[in-house]
Amino acid sequence: MRELKGKDLLLIGFTLFSMFFGAGNLIFPPFLGAQAGTLTWPAMLGMGVSAVGLPVLGVVAVARAGGLSALGDRVHPVFSRVFTIVAYLAIGPCLAIPRTASTSFEMAVPPFLGPDAPTGLFQLAYCAVFFALALLVALRPEKLTDRLGKIMCPILIALIVVTFVGCLVNPMNGYGAPRSGDYAASPVIQGFLAGYQTMDTIAALAFGIIISLNIRARGVKKDPAVVRGTVKAGCIAGVMLLAVYAMLAHVGALSGGAFPGDASANGAAVLTRIVSALFGEPGSVLLAVIFIVACFNVCVGLISSCGEFFHTQFPRLSYRTWAVLFAVVSMAVAAAGLDLILRVSVPVLNAIYPVAIVLILLSFFQRLLEGRRRVYPMAILCTGIASVVFALADAGLLPGAAREGLKLLPLAGVGLGWVLPAALGVGLGLILSPFKKEGDIHNA
Repeated sequence: MRELKGKDLLLIGFTLFSMFFGAGNLIFPPFLGAQAGTLTWPAMLGMGVSAVGLPVLGVVAVARAGGLSALGDRVHPVFSRVFTIVAYLAIGPCLAIPRTASTSFEMAVPPFLGPDAPTGLFQLAYCAVFFALALLVALRPEKLTDRLGKIMCPILIALIVVTFVGCLVNPMNGYGAPRSGDYAASPVIQGFLAGYQTMDTIAALAFGIIISLNIRARGVKKDPAVVRGTVKAGCIAGVMLLAVYAMLAHVGALSGGAFPGDASANGAAVLTRIVSALFGEPGSVLLAVIFIVACFNVCVGLISSCGEFFHTQFPRLSYRTWAVLFAVVSMAVAAAGLDLILRVSVPVLNAIYPVAIVLILLSFFQRLLEGRRRVYPMAILCTGIASVVFALADAGLLPGAAREGLKLLPLAGVGLGWVLPAALGVGLGLILSPFKKEGDIHNA
């Protein structure tokens, strides 16, 4: 039985890294560094868990379960269908795909335009070209390893390493003091919450379809071998993500020392200031290329994953039709601009992410939960209710008295108010479905 190994394994790992590493992965680690300052590395520990560890576990969980739908079916078939559609829409045309175009545009085009240039017109033209090229590559999803793994991924890593080495050679004024009281008080927790914004844990649940296609395209046909190859590729991608995040966080922390009064609203602005200070005008060009390559890679991966999923769910439309539809809708959403997309993404991700985390973690205790069928439904129900309520509160959509009441829950003050409800849900599930031996299950 053929196994994925050697050069093929590295290429699949590079491909998965390229699909993960896009707009959010570029802008959130340096922003974390700028906000955490001297506490950057404790904060990175938290981000490493939520933005690297959980995505790798997500890839493994989906591979072992036989797909996201099969994993969701452990809760309920209706939940499986609804959750997978919501997850794909979040990482697809509603948030993540448009963010790839809007982020790369803001980094690549406005710095080279005059103050009176029609930015809106340029953005529309840029998005049209960006999505047309991404769609062209995405129309052959089984070829992503050759196009992303062999070509685009090495280019991206080389560009980021150049930026990092420049910061090592010229450390400027060192790390600045923490700018955020939240990071000063609990850097690990804040880093963990910042990792939500990369969307990678949700994306990990979706990328399994495309990775399996690419593994099979390299001659690995047996399902167990495909699963093992997916797990190994996920680990390779995780190591690469952690290394690159550490580089970018270091760059961001140096910007805090170099520009102590800077009030940049996002990581894109942080990177722009520090790279321009290090390299001057060539730095702006370098940064623009990094953002375009990274965002393009992820855009292709997301269009492919979403197209494959919706084609399997609604086969009356071909994969190519779905891919074109997502590219067009994403182009329209991208016209809203990066700031609006980021504001909308925070409450949406706060509602979805805890459910994804609990679903992934439960999958690793599947053998212990055999016969206890109510654990998954109760855990996800309690987690989902809590995460949605807290997301509404964070968005200011609940009365003040309700928001104050929610703060009384353990860990609510640090953004993890869903943890206790999730644990209670697991406990209720265990109580409502007493353990049955395997023989009892077959005889029932």
